[in-house]
Amino acid sequence: MDFLHLAGAWKPVIAALLLPPVPWMLLILIGARLILPRRGLGFFILLTGWVLLWLSCCTGVATWLQNRVLRPPPAILGSTQDRLMRLGRDYARQQPAMKRHGQDALNKVPPAGIVVLGGGVVPRAPEYGVADLATPSADRLRYGVWLSRQTGLPLGFSGGVGWAQKGVQVASEAETAARISEEQFGVRLTWVESRSADTRENAMATVSMLADQGVHEIVVVTQAWHMPRAQRAFESAAAVWAGRTGKPAPVITPAPMGFWGRDGRAVLDWLPSHSGMMNVRLASHELLGMLSGN
Repeated sequence: MDFLHLAGAWKPVIAALLLPPVPWMLLILIGARLILPRRGLGFFILLTGWVLLWLSCCTGVATWLQNRVLRPPPAILGSTQDRLMRLGRDYARQQPAMKRHGQDALNKVPPAGIVVLGGGVVPRAPEYGVADLATPSADRLRYGVWLSRQTGLPLGFSGGVGWAQKGVQVASEAETAARISEEQFGVRLTWVESRSADTRENAMATVSMLADQGVHEIVVVTQAWHMPRAQRAFESAAAVWAGRTGKPAPVITPAPMGFWGRDGRAVLDWLPSHSGMMNVRLASHELLGMLSGN
């Protein structure tokens, strides 16, 4: 267990060294070193590193990686949203009947539940004086609240303290999300999973929590670029739970949001930008995670 925690603690450092722009910066240095002894090869490596560094800062590359390499599922629309809304309406109609019979409506297991995956926390935001959700987490929570209101299905949040913040006194993402959801959206979370440190742990803990309660479908909310890896982790966790319990695995329904698109004029997609650099890095992180089995 200690070894696993030690390995996890090094994950952010290893990822930072393997993700753009570090490899391309190293390539440029190698090319520069080779220019004197082997001018042609050195210049070619240097130019290659420079081109890759340029492309790794372009929105067009990030969008291509999202659509052509990661290939996230489409947003929940049409028949899928209609089906979830029917489940939510059926669940809502059962509540008054339960109250009339003296039963606690909170004890009724919903047919499906929406779970937002954590994407980072700010340990102490100066403007609020308390912990706040990082931008990816806040965007996911906002969409999760909207989807919960649209469908009538209960909402949960999964996220503990990431590996980069282990050992530091930090409020968990789920606890922070629960406070913000209630204070800013007036929505009380039904499930709060606050022990996981990464996507794989999100999936294992969330599936166990909801499936053990009898929830048959888990609607997973996260950004489109993160969804392929998250969906794979949740489906794997559902299969493990089914094998352990001998019961049917819960259905995993992806609800991606935050799709990347064009910035405006086509030429801007191929000019370096802050959003391009961040998005290429995020997409590369997902590819690295999928290749490593995380």
